[in-house]
Amino acid sequence: MDWSLVNKWWDKWAPDNVGSGQPLKAALLLHYDPTGPSRLLSTIAEQEGMKADPIEVSQFVKFVKRNKLHAETFLLGPNEYLVTSIHENWFHARCMNTSKPSGEGVIVMQTGAFLLVALYDGSIGSASCAVATADQFAHYLTRKGL
Repeated sequence: MDWSLVNKWWDKWAPDNVGSGQPLKAALLLHYDPTGPSRLLSTIAEQEGMKADPIEVSQFVKFVKRNKLHAETFLLGPNEYLVTSIHENWFHARCMNTSKPSGEGVIVMQTGAFLLVALYDGSIGSASCAVATADQFAHYLTRKGL
């Protein structure tokens, strides 16, 4: 894997898409090996807009590996999420304990070697923008075989 290419693309993509006034409020890029032992902590490759806890990330990755997306909830930071839709290589979840009137959500996209976790504020319009934004980065990784 050419880590310098991933880092370069993240540094180009994140400032234009994550933060105040952008489609995403936060994003994480996690190294992900679905066949690897679950006792190993997943590595946070990149993060923008939040400070992820490696233990929480490990629990989230275990949730993904169990592949019982509709049967369980998961935590990211102080928020608990419920999966609302599952697609071929990504899923969408809504925050169950948000105090924001329009809500919060997360898009999780899987590529060969990564999970891209894209968090956003808002409802359906914001979700559509978040999917398009996350897909842009995931498409780059997929094109590079990552």
